[in-house]
Amino acid sequence: MNKRGLFITFEGCEGCGKSTQSKRLVEYLRSKGHDVLTTREPGGTPTGEAIRNILQHDAAGEAICAEAETLLFEASRAQLVRNVIRPAVEHGTIVISDRFADSTTAYQGYGRGFDIKTLLRLHDFAMAGMQPDVTILMDVDIEEGFRRVHQRNADEMVELDRMERESLEFHRRVYDGYMQMAQRWPERIRVVDGKREPDIIEAEIREIISKVADEL
Repeated sequence: MNKRGLFITFEGCEGCGKSTQSKRLVEYLRSKGHDVLTTREPGGTPTGEAIRNILQHDAAGEAICAEAETLLFEASRAQLVRNVIRPAVEHGTIVISDRFADSTTAYQGYGRGFDIKTLLRLHDFAMAGMQPDVTILMDVDIEEGFRRVHQRNADEMVELDRMERESLEFHRRVYDGYMQMAQRWPERIRVVDGKREPDIIEAEIREIISKVADEL
């Protein structure tokens, strides 16, 4: 029987550097001979990518109410867990996801004001017990994050997506939500200072993942 793999998620507000650091971790783990699968939320499956197009790029052409938005995230997650994440982890693969259920709690719960207890029940239904082994929460203040977002979008000549266009007050609620979650689940959610040099951040993340892998 294969040894169980590892499920790692990266979280944080806009422009926090999570995508950059998740890619660095993937490269490092593969260089050590590990079987690594990457995915993202929403997305990661054909159904999930179709949902992502609705959520991120207004593909449906109408305003999405908070309840529908939340259920779309959960639908994408349910498909991803059953078709990608669980089979890979059970096969012994390390799965690294750019966002997962904590994003929905932060953005739709704390950001939109959706009831947190209801959200957690929806997560349980969609995830069917597939909790991350460790979550790296990149901590960067909102102003710095959006400075990075605007610079990145200017470099790539793309516009802000639907979530990035939300008010700074919305994103501050999201940030506060992440910090509250880190206090609630400190064993799983590890806060990493994202304002430092990328190499220093990468070294800390490697150390976190190494300790978690030894504990499993």
